[in-house]
Amino acid sequence: MNALGEFLQARRAQVRPEEVGLPPLGERRRVPGLRREELAQLAGISASYYTRLEQGQSRGASPGVLDAIAEVLRLDRDEREHLRRLATTPRRAKAAKPAPERVSPATLDLLRLMADVPALVQGRRTDVLAWNALGHALLAGHLDAAAPESRVTRPNTARMVFLDAHSRELYADWPRKARAVVGNLRLAVGRYPEDSALAALIGELSMKSPEFAALWADHRIRPCEAAAYELRHPLVGGLTLTQQTFDVARAPEQVLVTLTAPPGSASHHALTLLARTATPALDPTSGGFRAGTPCGTPRMS
Repeated sequence: MNALGEFLQARRAQVRPEEVGLPPLGERRRVPGLRREELAQLAGISASYYTRLEQGQSRGASPGVLDAIAEVLRLDRDEREHLRRLATTPRRAKAAKPAPERVSPATLDLLRLMADVPALVQGRRTDVLAWNALGHALLAGHLDAAAPESRVTRPNTARMVFLDAHSRELYADWPRKARAVVGNLRLAVGRYPEDSALAALIGELSMKSPEFAALWADHRIRPCEAAAYELRHPLVGGLTLTQQTFDVARAPEQVLVTLTAPPGSASHHALTLLARTATPALDPTSGGFRAGTPCGTPRMS
């Protein structure tokens, strides 16, 4: 089934009939949630048209139709945007090879100057393209600080959260972090439907992590913009940090991720202590931190 159809079918199954004014589920009901014809009736469109839309046989649905469907499915702002993107993505005869992801010198300078703030640059597939010393020490001190330099060893945030024991232990509420990562990957798939490396990453995680597979089937959308997380760091203990994500200027497929604590708080003191223990290998081009060089696809093993 096409991506649009998978999304609509999954979200249709999550809406109980009584939630939209229909009779409750009965013993003779064969499908969970809403039937296609019920959704179409509630959205004010024909059942045949909705069926073609869900089956990928109809493109170019109007904004009004998509908004009506989104209203019935109770989609939030990000989910509505995702629906529009899936419904309007043109089909391509052949997928173009993604351009190598590069971090600009200006962004590398910014990372260098953010010495007191854990920070990293993340690519379209959640690859870590660069990090500063404190970001490495906080999130992946068990990995080589130079890992982002090579596409073979480059860390991937989604892979770390689901397949790396250190990352699983790092987050006190791991399920919440896992849901956020999956929701963000859903957005990435909507933006880059022809990215074969991204599809391979999804396939790998689905095969290796039953938890990822279950969350992926849920089709929830959740951008990683700002959230507070409680961390359990092996060196400095517990701390609560606010993660924020910012678009990188002139690099729309990249984001800058930072983690901060209120000045004077116990978590801020813990970060200060961690900064003293972070001893990155210096090189003249990075200014005291490791940054990724031009790369292709992330490591799949």
